[in-house]
Amino acid sequence: MALKNFKFNVIENDKFSRVGLIETHRGDIQTPAFMPVGTQATVKACLIEDVIKTGSEIILSNTYHLMIRPGVDRIISAGGLHKFMNCKLPILTDSGGFQVMSLSKLNKVDREKGAIFNSHVDGKKFILSPEESIRVQKGLDSDIVMIMDECPKKTTDYNVINKSMELSLYWAERSKVAFGSNPHKGLFGIVQGGLFKDLRIKSLKELTKIGFDGYAIGGLAVGESQREMFNVLDDIKEAMPEHKPRYLMGVGTPSDILGAVKRGIDMFDCVMPTRSGRTGLAFTWNGRLNIKNNKFKNDNTPLDSNCSNLNLNKYSKNYLNHLFNTNEILGSTLLTLHNINFYQELMSAIRENIKSGTFDKFHDEYIDKL
Repeated sequence: MALKNFKFNVIENDKFSRVGLIETHRGDIQTPAFMPVGTQATVKACLIEDVIKTGSEIILSNTYHLMIRPGVDRIISAGGLHKFMNCKLPILTDSGGFQVMSLSKLNKVDREKGAIFNSHVDGKKFILSPEESIRVQKGLDSDIVMIMDECPKKTTDYNVINKSMELSLYWAERSKVAFGSNPHKGLFGIVQGGLFKDLRIKSLKELTKIGFDGYAIGGLAVGESQREMFNVLDDIKEAMPEHKPRYLMGVGTPSDILGAVKRGIDMFDCVMPTRSGRTGLAFTWNGRLNIKNNKFKNDNTPLDSNCSNLNLNKYSKNYLNHLFNTNEILGSTLLTLHNINFYQELMSAIRENIKSGTFDKFHDEYIDKL
């Protein structure tokens, strides 16, 4: 049977907010969508089957981490990343550019060679060029591939951001050539330009000239305020290609997601629900709860009595408090699944409110609550 081509359609609009559908040969993805992060070929503390039961339709994995450990050749020998981790869902892999900036030691950027860095694990030297990033992602057999970009640290220095943005555009062209033509997979460009409107617009216009299957907004999870992030999205929302998916990388809180959807974003990823789940922080429709708090010691109600999914409403706050305060692994598993499930409930509610034309009301009710 012929593989389905990668495709995106907008189904419904409510002002700038929109509901869409990404089609891949491994499954369809309703948008706005949240992608749980499976950095090292695992959504930490969870079976992939349980992640699927939360309603997740795509996950994210990481080129930088997987090329270091276990190495792309081991994953190729297993038949690709999906078989390696027993994942039937589509997988998006980021290019590794952000991790080079945030994790690696002694990193150096060379316009032609790419990023030259030492592994944060054992100090081994790596060179990650646009071509190598695409080669690794092809080896992983990702469904959505991200171009290699440079993600600069937050700065107000216009010249630094401009130089970085121009380098990312050069690498975008090389990434497109290295990717070649594959109608069954999506290649996404990444808009850079810091907090400067003219640089963001220039980056976006040049990327659309190169031509990609989707457009991500990068460089907005590096310490800027929510207001600054929303200002950037406001600056570019009318210039974003209408019939391509829009992905806000590394974002964010439920409040961030609501505000970004209002500004036309379709896709999100963030470690927040999983990392918080491992440290005792629960996301609920009434706000966040630190389950380690003593006030939950005798609270025998569940985090969400309406959540029968994965039997999550069978576990009381009292019990979860005990698990975390005794460092039991099960606590991390249950709370991580609860948080992912909450994020997917949020995305479903967002889509339904866009369809019914009530998203602004929904946004205003929850933007400061979640």
